[in-house]
Amino acid sequence: MSPQWHRTLQVCLTLAFVPAGASADEPKAPAVGSLTLEEFNKLHKEVRPPKDEVWRTIPWKLSLVEAQRLAATEQKPIFLWAMAGNPLACV
Repeated sequence: MSPQWHRTLQVCLTLAFVPAGASADEPKAPAVGSLTLEEFNKLHKEVRPPKDEVWRTIPWKLSLVEAQRLAATEQKPIFLWAMAGNPLACV
């Protein structure tokens, strides 16, 4: 890769991740119609699933390698959930 191309790529990537007008010194005002912290906490409690739901008792693994080792040791199958996009299918 040529030095010019490398520099162009650096600039493009830098600009892609910096929001326009962003400044660490400027505090952001809440958006019109946004939730207060109290409203957010209330809604958060309402939408969280109960702690006694059965799926919470499953020892989920984030690492496929770890899951394979455990499945082989316990001679159990692996349930693998893989997808691309929004989990609500709104892609």
